[in-house]
Amino acid sequence: MGDGLYLRAEMMADGITERELRALCRTGALDPVRPGAYVAADPTRTDADPVLRHWYAVQAAVRRLGPATVVSHTSAAVLHGLPLWFPPGSAHDAVRVQATRDRRSGARRSAHVDLHAAALQPDEVVAVDGVLVTSVARTVADIARTLPFEAALVPADAALHRHLVTPADLAEALDRGGRRKGNSTARRVIGFADGRAESPGESLSRLAIRSARLPEPTLQHVVRTRDGRSWRVDFWWRSGVVGEFDGRVKYGRLLKPGEDPGDAVFAEKLREDALRAEGLRVVRWTWRDLADFAPVAARIRSALTPS
Repeated sequence: MGDGLYLRAEMMADGITERELRALCRTGALDPVRPGAYVAADPTRTDADPVLRHWYAVQAAVRRLGPATVVSHTSAAVLHGLPLWFPPGSAHDAVRVQATRDRRSGARRSAHVDLHAAALQPDEVVAVDGVLVTSVARTVADIARTLPFEAALVPADAALHRHLVTPADLAEALDRGGRRKGNSTARRVIGFADGRAESPGESLSRLAIRSARLPEPTLQHVVRTRDGRSWRVDFWWRSGVVGEFDGRVKYGRLLKPGEDPGDAVFAEKLREDALRAEGLRVVRWTWRDLADFAPVAARIRSALTPS
């Protein structure tokens, strides 16, 4: 198959025996992604990636759900390429495929699929690589209705940042839901969403800053130094405080052709030195700090009110 997915029934029809199938799995030639669905081993692919495994699970599910079923919610986000994040220890099942049928009733849940029943307008359904999927706006709205605030904020920010939707698109998607359960929470998510956040870490940092009752910063502010150079910072407060979320992915974005991560880290140090030379106060934090933001919030608060 073009997507690298193999279904047990199809392999049996092609003459593969149960014994041969077990041997292929035992030797690692095939890797199961759900009962009856497998992918071929590929040393260049990271099968441990939960997003990739979910993508394969979706491909397997749509073959069984029928043409009237539309991939939705977090599964639609995966197919649209939107990032997802779930709070550590949360009960959310990131493996179960999410889909919707255009009907008033008939929702059901199995071991591998959550099938929702809800109205779907024609313009709320698009095709992604031949699979029917809810539109980006409808997907973000559905996620905002059903996931915790912080988890819903990540794909909402990303959809705006990538110019896949506008705030008006998201507001309209919610309005179409009428009094659907979760709409009030979803409106708070959409109202807080900001396309200037460039990564899930920055989205969660925004929420942490607000929860700490710190003054609202400007995102992606450009600082011009006396040597004529310009530096874009993640968070900026007018009193001369810079906030930087230091995620590892960030250095990948900073890489230039032929540059390795060590070069990017060194360039980032020079950048911070240039900002500090202007008298700016720089506060940095990482993914680990987001789990307990209070110490970072104290450092930001101290920088905002220097003695």
